[in-house]
Amino acid sequence: MTVTQPARPAPAAPGLVPFPTVDEVSLHCTDPVEPETVHIEIHLPGRFEPERLRTAFAEAMRRHPRFLQRKADSRWWHRRYRWRLTAEPDVDPVAFPAAGPGALAAARERTMTDCPPLDAAPPVRVEVVETADGGSVLLATVNHTAMDGPSCLRVLATVAEVYGGGEPPAPAAAGGTGTKAGRDAPAARPAAAPAPPTPPPPPPAAGGRTGPTRPARIAGDTSSAAAAGAPGTGNGLHLLDLPAPRRTSYGATVNDQLLVATCLTAARWNREHGQRSGPVRITMPVDNRPRESADMPIGNGTRLTEVGFGPEEQADAAALTGGAAPDRAAVERLLRATMARTHALKSAPSRPLGLSGVLLTAPVLPVGVRGVLARTLRRTAAPLMSTTLLSNLGRIVYPLDFGAAGRPTAVWVSAPARMPRGLAITAASTAGRLHLAVRYSRALLDHEAAVRIGELLQQGLAACADEPR
Repeated sequence: MTVTQPARPAPAAPGLVPFPTVDEVSLHCTDPVEPETVHIEIHLPGRFEPERLRTAFAEAMRRHPRFLQRKADSRWWHRRYRWRLTAEPDVDPVAFPAAGPGALAAARERTMTDCPPLDAAPPVRVEVVETADGGSVLLATVNHTAMDGPSCLRVLATVAEVYGGGEPPAPAAAGGTGTKAGRDAPAARPAAAPAPPTPPPPPPAAGGRTGPTRPARIAGDTSSAAAAGAPGTGNGLHLLDLPAPRRTSYGATVNDQLLVATCLTAARWNREHGQRSGPVRITMPVDNRPRESADMPIGNGTRLTEVGFGPEEQADAAALTGGAAPDRAAVERLLRATMARTHALKSAPSRPLGLSGVLLTAPVLPVGVRGVLARTLRRTAAPLMSTTLLSNLGRIVYPLDFGAAGRPTAVWVSAPARMPRGLAITAASTAGRLHLAVRYSRALLDHEAAVRIGELLQQGLAACADEPR
């Protein structure tokens, strides 16, 4: 499949666009201690020409008018917040910080702590760090109130096309970039017909939830940071580069395996820390936008669903969490049940933040009053919030061919990890590798804890794979 952005006429005159539900709730619940940023990190084998990259960004922003938006002035008594679309950027989004030891770590830290403001278009910052081996790392920091990771990746794909010369890029090779999130490319699947699955138990209507029960919370561990005298604030990040998993012989997708591995990680981590067991609930964003299309809507386009792991898994709790590694037979039973749940959740229509989000953002009360209600509801509902968030972008569908700078050797994306969840896991794959970002709130975990969580994730994924024959 060729992913290309055709030339377009200049966009229509700038105007005002009302905030969608997700944007408004995000704005109401902004916390400067834990900035709501999306981090995108693209590793490339070559170097960029700064002015050529800036020119490519300018053209990409022209082709995607919704990328050029800033929050219009508002007062507490207004009925709506609005985005103002601008004809030109208010700020240059591209920067080339000085290279040297620690430059990449410092730029990565800025993606966690420095959120681009909403009062200047675009609400995105891009830094290019040159590495000692002659390569480059492009880091994008996105204000999540304005847009999500897939939207920014769509624009970066246009930047790559323009920077690379404007020629239609070649389709991604098998095992590299390819299909949409949650799917496996046909070339990566085994040719053998899948074994007939054992019918899983019918999932409850809410993806495993049976009522407003309190889910398990990730046990806190900041002992290493405390011992070093540097507990820190905001979010931290731990990155993993693993072989890309394959669909199992009985049809469990990579997304199903990631869900089960995340569930196992939460349960085994809590068991290691002596926390009482409880049902694990995982928030899973679902994105049905046509990412391959040049007309993919830019903004916050995902809806949040929840996958629950509860009473039906209790019989296997000891087998899943008690040994040095999860029991493979128990993991397969859990995978088969998860396959049914995710299929039902993805096919069921729903609103991005449910009925409560629609009611909270209805333009009946002034935005100032709605903000107080949204923050109050968030605090009240905090005990019922899911255990963690898993966002699987799947195979990056764009070649991201930057000409002389090359194609990506790795692409990481991470979503915010605000309390009370305090942990968000984001997956993307390219060049036959799975790139996992473990993002954590420093109020809950420290770096050593995140490294251990990464080890548990690898164990969980290994247990999900078919046994070698």
